[in-house]
Amino acid sequence: MSENSLVQEWTVRSERGALPLIKFGVWMALRLGRPVARLFLYPTCLYFLASSAKAARSSRQYLARVLGRQPSVADVFRHFLTFASCVLDRVFLLNEQIDQFDIRIHGEEIVRDIERRGGGCILFGAHFGSFEVTRAVGRRQRNLPVSLVMYEENARKIRAALASINPQLETEVIGLGRSDSLIAVAERLNRGHFVGLLADRNVGGEDLVRYPFLGVTAAFPQGPFRVAMLLQRPVVMMVGIYRGNRTYDVFFETLAKPSESRSRDGAAWLDSAMRRYVSRLEHYCRAAPFNWFNFYDFWA
Repeated sequence: MSENSLVQEWTVRSERGALPLIKFGVWMALRLGRPVARLFLYPTCLYFLASSAKAARSSRQYLARVLGRQPSVADVFRHFLTFASCVLDRVFLLNEQIDQFDIRIHGEEIVRDIERRGGGCILFGAHFGSFEVTRAVGRRQRNLPVSLVMYEENARKIRAALASINPQLETEVIGLGRSDSLIAVAERLNRGHFVGLLADRNVGGEDLVRYPFLGVTAAFPQGPFRVAMLLQRPVVMMVGIYRGNRTYDVFFETLAKPSESRSRDGAAWLDSAMRRYVSRLEHYCRAAPFNWFNFYDFWA
């Protein structure tokens, strides 16, 4: 991921040098309330629109592909604002203030069926909309434990941020890359957890496969899919689309069932699962184009 990406500008810089700044921002948002806190998003987005040239250029590149036309400055601003809105809403969702939002769930019967069978499922998400809204729905409506797997360095930073917002949720993040990472994931699956992986970011440039995406080929990592293949659990795609104001649409759809044989031809299973994932991600990008948040040159 580019060092100049918008995600790093808005999140990693704060995590790296100023955990007290995160705490202050959270305190201010909760003290002011969501309507007032949202007012600060507009000057913040204008600042990043003016100062983050590479992020703005990457936004324009993506929006041109998904919209089928050259995006305007207003389009790029809207893209930044959608991202900022989801980041702000995380604060309230992590603080169990789900009642502030209108959340519509589609495909809930898929989750219920997996629960009836004893639970344990791998959720493939993306840097798209809000993953946090799904975890909040699981905690509030069904007491469903949802953990997130991410690379260890990011996991450490996210744990610190979570501890500053809601310490009870710090343990819901599993670091990837340690010797016991796969064991930790398998243990939570065996306890009936839903374990989420974001499968659309090519970190490090290794173990990548190129698939058609928004009119050209793009590289996607095999790693998350290899984990799913090894653990032999149902694989479900999840997206939480921010619709504006207080509204989110959460979609679940099956990518692979546990009954499908993965050991006879692992390469064919990987290819099939990845193609379906990329195809569905493209579908959701076209349906809600301002919700995809990979602010770097994804097609490089």
